[in-house]
Amino acid sequence: MHDGSENVGQVFSPAPRIAGNLLDLVGQTPMVQLDRYLDIADVNLIAKVEALNPGGSAKDRPARYMIEQALADGRLSPGDTVVESSSGNMGIGLAQTCAYYGLKFICVVDPNAQSQNVAIIRALGGQIELVEDAINGDFLAARLERVAELLGASTNSFWPNQYAHTDNPASHEAGTIAEIDAALPDQIDYLFVACSSTGTARGCRDYLRRMGRATKVVAVDAMGSTLFDGVAGPRKISGMGAGRLPELARGQSFDELVRVADITCVAGCRRAVAREGFLVGGSGGGVLEAVRSMQDDLRGKTAVAIIHDSGARYLGTVFDADWVQRELGASEADVLRLAGLEAPPT
Repeated sequence: MHDGSENVGQVFSPAPRIAGNLLDLVGQTPMVQLDRYLDIADVNLIAKVEALNPGGSAKDRPARYMIEQALADGRLSPGDTVVESSSGNMGIGLAQTCAYYGLKFICVVDPNAQSQNVAIIRALGGQIELVEDAINGDFLAARLERVAELLGASTNSFWPNQYAHTDNPASHEAGTIAEIDAALPDQIDYLFVACSSTGTARGCRDYLRRMGRATKVVAVDAMGSTLFDGVAGPRKISGMGAGRLPELARGQSFDELVRVADITCVAGCRRAVAREGFLVGGSGGGVLEAVRSMQDDLRGKTAVAIIHDSGARYLGTVFDADWVQRELGASEADVLRLAGLEAPPT
């Protein structure tokens, strides 16, 4: 375990690269070794920090890729309107990309969308369409119905369709995993990825297979998710799991599957802060706890965890003890105990 002394007096390069535009900052996110998170020392755990994309998440990658591909092949023209359903990060990534290319953007959300994410989309010039009534208890179905209505009302509109379009996994195949493999060529034993549309996991798996890597891809899914033959149930942590099976996820399988409960995600977020000073989002907490649940099998191995976003967007939920008590029925002491941390003195 490092005590920080090795960094004292270290000279850092004063000359970072100058990007041609904001979207050129998407990708090439840093990786960091997490040598304090696990309970054992002989696992080489490395995190890919996707929160350092300019829009704050891994969704910047498919957002940029889908829009630029559509502009390149004529499906989308300057001045057109992009319409998408999103609970947060994809909406932010698309709003950012559309603002740069002079496109109008309409984001269809439901009442579960975090107010902070909605505010960011608006600040980036996006228009918010709120659907308030679920269809048979399914808000995604209601959002997609509204997307269809908006597309039908305009001839100059485009739906990226993050749930079905193969440009989604292609962006991660060309970017996320290629960057990881370049940093650790043929050295990754396990890759842990949170799944919702499965775009990230698919792109990573396909790259690794094409390159002949022996890396095992571990899909991390939420309890209550319909992915991988799961049974739909209540879920409170955004960014992981699906209430209905996305087209991209149909027929997909990965080397291993770990399902995590909402409270496990919260515990992982608390542990990442306490052990590493790392403020991770809800899905990131779940991914790190999935690694910890397998740590005995990972001795002597290198494991990479993709951390999709920052905990800064979950201050009113995952990092709010009142919210955790109200929505998940767990006290702060319960969370700290699950995280393997001592409760603070009262």
